[in-house]
This record gives sequence, structure tokens and C-alpha cells, in this order.
Amino acid sequence: MDTEKYIVQGFKASAVVSGLKKGNALDVALIVSEREAAVAGVFTTNKVRAAPVLLSERHVKNGKARAIIANAGNANACTGSPGLNDARTTADLVGKALGMSAEEVLVASTGVIGQRLNMGVVARAIPLLTEALSPDALPLVAKAIMTTDSFPKISSFEGQAGGRPYRIMGIAKGAGMIMPHMATMLCFILSDISIDPDTLKRALLSSVRSTFNRITVDGDTSTNDMVLVMANGLAGNGVLSAGEYDIFAGGLRDVMGDLARMIVRDGEGATKLVSVDIKNAFSSSDALKAARTVANSSLVKTAFYGQDPNWGRIVAALGRAEIEMIEERVDIWIDEVQIVAGGLGRGAEAEKRAAEIMTRKEFTLTIDLHQGAYHDRMVTCDLTHEYVTINADYRT
Repeated sequence: MDTEKYIVQGFKASAVVSGLKKGNALDVALIVSEREAAVAGVFTTNKVRAAPVLLSERHVKNGKARAIIANAGNANACTGSPGLNDARTTADLVGKALGMSAEEVLVASTGVIGQRLNMGVVARAIPLLTEALSPDALPLVAKAIMTTDSFPKISSFEGQAGGRPYRIMGIAKGAGMIMPHMATMLCFILSDISIDPDTLKRALLSSVRSTFNRITVDGDTSTNDMVLVMANGLAGNGVLSAGEYDIFAGGLRDVMGDLARMIVRDGEGATKLVSVDIKNAFSSSDALKAARTVANSSLVKTAFYGQDPNWGRIVAALGRAEIEMIEERVDIWIDEVQIVAGGLGRGAEAEKRAAEIMTRKEFTLTIDLHQGAYHDRMVTCDLTHEYVTINADYRT
């Protein structure tokens, strides 16, 4: 990996092995900005919300932050008041070690739900993390936050504002319990651009809608989902013009979209990445409902795995999506091969060609409802035997 492209000026990072995760693997990580940074975040809408989500959401409201500490192996979720105290203690310890207030520290956790965090392990890890801080260690953070992920997820973008170059760098983890509403999903994005917190939040919310909120692996929304963005202003640009904002927001969206697709590609046990495209729905909500229902259908996802263009499952999923729909108007394609026209199958030859396309690692399922002018998309994966194996053995 070319670590140079993942260095963002003014940020340092580190990761250590503490014993929270199974095996001798990196499992606690720290990201620090050398100066106060603008911050924005989005968090899970699951009504069961982990302690680090509750704490970080409060700290993000300040609009400023300087550090993120994250651990894997334990979610610190469903741990009540003691768990919230553990998250607060973690922020306090990091703040004292770095000479900053606890309110400038954001906390993230991922792993097993319902178990207290081993604070003795965390406390011992923090001095090691502060000693190991380095500008080229962000890829190690991407490894440290992995749970069932098979590879670290990292992406970057470079742009200019006010004649000054800046960089956006993002890392994420997630492979199962993925269908964010804002995956177990964590995402941290860093930039040296100068931007105010409100403008940063506007760009983040816009990007989340079209990226992380349009993916699914298994339809489960985690207790710990969060996306955090920090921008420390060291690029030295002035106030962003409308055009410069658009370029930044587009770069942020590209980084998040790249990470989102990596998460689905790495879906637990997945062998295929599938885009479910809905065209000409009656309303915007119908377009999203249709895409989400088909993308989450276990029967459709197992058909993807079996490379079977079983369009009856697709139509059945649409029929329960609670959308405006007339069966006789539905057209369906697998990439460029149309397998349904006017609600009726186009025969064995079309299905044979579609089945050949479904042997690919990536393809698109397009559904035209012919009900209106609204479009939407979800990115999903297949459902395999391996998904069951991974999740049956998750705690053992």
C-alpha cells in the first residue's frame, strides 16, 4: 500500500494489540489532529444505541474535536449506565494523555454486544497509542477496527480550494449487520481543508444519503453505526466558494461511495456485488422502498448466489413493498439482458443469457415500474452458506 497518499497533514494515528479482539490482532486505534478541527457526524437511528454513540453524538454537537479513539472486539452496547461511564472514562483518559479536554475526544466501538468493555485493557493501551502516533499510520487504524472484515477499507481524494491543495482520506469497517439508516459500520474521514462545522455537516448529510444509506448486506442496522468527519484547516484555503464547496462535497461523496461499495463487496460470505436500480416509480419513497425490499429479500439474494435469474422472486418482493405497482407494467433486466417484459417472462433463452451474466462478480438488476418519474438504487450482495457460518460462530 502506498501510505504517502493516505497522509493528511496535521493528523497522526496509531494502532496497538490490546487483547480485546480474538487473536493477536490490532484492536485499539487513535487518530489525533495537531490542532482543533471542525467535526460533523451521523449516527445510527437504531433505538438501541451503544454508549460510544451516545457520547460521541454529544461531543460532535460542539462542532469541534481533536481525537477519535476506536476499539474492535467489544461494542460497549446494551451495557447501561456502566457502559456509558466506560465511554466517558475512555475519553477522559485520552484527553489527559494528549493534553486536551474530554469533550474534544470522540469514542467508537465495534464487536460483541452486551458485554462490558475491559477498561483495564483500554487504560493500558492509551499510553502505547500516544507514544506510537505517526502521520503514516492511518492504514493501521483501518486494520484495527476490522471485525469480520476480510480486508481494510480505505479511500482518498485530492482537490484544491483557494489555490491550495487539500486531501480527503476515509477509512471504514463493516461486513455484516449492514443497512445503515443515517453496517456494524464505522467510518472516519479526515481532511486538511478549511471549512466551518455547519458547511461540513451539510456536505456529510448529503453524501450519506446517496452512499451509506443506499447499501445493504443483510438488512440489519447496527447499534454502533457512525460516520465522523474531521477537517483541521491546515490546507490554508479561505472561505469556500460555491464551486469549491461542490468539488469538496463531490470528493467526500466519492470517498464515501467507494467505502460503501467496499463494505458490500466484503459482505460476510458474499461472492457478488449487485446494484438494484429502480426506474420510473410513482414517488421517491416508492423508488427507495422497492429497491430496499428487493435488495434485502433473502430469496432474491440466494438466487444471486445460485446465479439463477429467478424473476418470480423479484416480482414477489416488489408486490410486498407497499408501493404503487401494476404487475403488467413491470420490466426487468440483468445488465443488458431483459428477462421480464410487461410482467411476463421472456423465455428460457433470455434467462440463459442472464444466468451467464450472473456468474460475474458484479452486475446490475434493473427494474422499470412504469409508474412515474422517480429513480433510486440500493447496492447489495448475495446470501451464501458462509454468511450463516460466520454469524453462527461469531461469539465462539
